[in-house]
Amino acid sequence: MADVFTFMRDAELRFDTLRMRIEEHTFGVAGEQISVIEVALRHPNDARVLTTQPAFGATANYELWISDGEVVRTYSAPHRLGTERPARRSVVGVSGPESRDLPGTSRVYVPYTALPMETLPETFVHPAGYCQNVLSTGDCRLVGADTISGREAIIIECAHPRTIELVADRPDFRIRMAVDRADGVILRLEESIGGTVTRDARVTEYEPDALLAPGTFDFSFPTGTTKLY
Repeated sequence: MADVFTFMRDAELRFDTLRMRIEEHTFGVAGEQISVIEVALRHPNDARVLTTQPAFGATANYELWISDGEVVRTYSAPHRLGTERPARRSVVGVSGPESRDLPGTSRVYVPYTALPMETLPETFVHPAGYCQNVLSTGDCRLVGADTISGREAIIIECAHPRTIELVADRPDFRIRMAVDRADGVILRLEESIGGTVTRDARVTEYEPDALLAPGTFDFSFPTGTTKLY
């Protein structure tokens, strides 16, 4: 597993541009909820993440996160709210040459091109932190192979990882995921409790080194937007 985690750490360095679409299904007291996340990335620095919920229709139903590495802008179409702020910088001393004396579990991976933190795109494209902070705290094993969106994938199962949300801190919590055999990007992430699937996120489109339109990373706030900061 250590070799697999090391391979996954450098996933984003294996392409110059990326177009990816993730479909997430969550299951709870409200039934099944579906979200679609579209990612466009161009090294270095340019990234765009668009999130929609098909159940609410396509008009004015999206959340946008876009960055050029210096400024991060977000826009919520349902609420007509926007934000614009400097990109967050890493904590000094826990990454790069300054961290060489720290144990591996204390080091922070600094992405080549940042994505919104604690989101599926961040986890799928920058899996280093997920491997280090979540998977490595559980009982992990390679269980086979599969094909996801036409890509060969390695299947990993993790039993009862300790670093998770409190609601899932149970001995019957399981993670099953598919990792792209060529690039190391996560292609599918499935979480279950007591044998019942609570979350299933799958990449439905994966295009490394994709040809992106010239205006992919252009954005202006719509008229009438209320800017929080």
